Amino acid sequence: MTNVRPRRSVLYMPGSNARAIEKAKSLAADGVIFDLEDAVAPDAKESAREQVCAAVSAGGYGDRELVIRINGMDTEWWRRDLEHAADARPNAILLPKVESVKQLRDADRIVRHHDSSGEIALWAMMETPLGILHADDIAGYSGRLQCLVLGTSDLTKDLHAQHTADRMPLLYGLSKCLMAARAFGLSVLDGVHLDLEDMNGFVAACQQGRAMGFDGKTLIHPKQIDPCNDVFAPTETQVAHAHKVIAAYQQAVREGKGVVVVDGELIENLHVENAERMAALHAAIERLGRG
Repeated sequence: MTNVRPRRSVLYMPGSNARAIEKAKSLAADGVIFDLEDAVAPDAKESAREQVCAAVSAGGYGDRELVIRINGMDTEWWRRDLEHAADARPNAILLPKVESVKQLRDADRIVRHHDSSGEIALWAMMETPLGILHADDIAGYSGRLQCLVLGTSDLTKDLHAQHTADRMPLLYGLSKCLMAARAFGLSVLDGVHLDLEDMNGFVAACQQGRAMGFDGKTLIHPKQIDPCNDVFAPTETQVAHAHKVIAAYQQAVREGKGVVVVDGELIENLHVENAERMAALHAAIERLGRG
């Protein structure tokens, strides 16, 4: 549990916007996705790639997790995006519209020529019906895949669904990707909330994602960072209870007791594991010093 990495808030930043790329150095997001895909016009793809890779190579982002989202593997830009991104050595490279293990394998093979150590992870966008249907195969890929990222806007479009407050049309896709990620020990991030004026709806979506089990949420504006961090961080009460459970269990082990009770609740191994995970996440957030 010592290497838990907070991914409460992961902010998309347009790769063609030099000011935004610089601003990311001072934001309280746990991670930043420099986007070469949706946020960049076709005639700006080449310059955006150069700008993003130069910024990532130069550093200055502290302990923020840096991710580069390349263009789709059905475009003319993807291979050079992938090669240049790997040379820039971000924490991860995000692949859009992943629908098969073959896409991961092809990307992994190219990245390996630039990063034989395996330090650069792959993240996979889950944003099409076919991708959702293949989520278990994708999550089970044994290469450098580390995280599934829900692309709820594209998924809603492809389903011919509507954006609703309860996100009912998306619950199957959200649940299946979450289940697949957990089955194979991956992180999983909820999709974006598009209405920047609807902060109550945004917080409600964060709370829903947290309740379902997501590690955090992808964001489209800096003003979403603080409320997102608040929702996906353990509360003081939860952290205190976690430490109480861990201490009681350790005491019982030292005394050879087979039964542990905390606040009237019988404590089993699953409670201890959850408590250790929560305590480790809280400690990691504290080390970041960003609330």
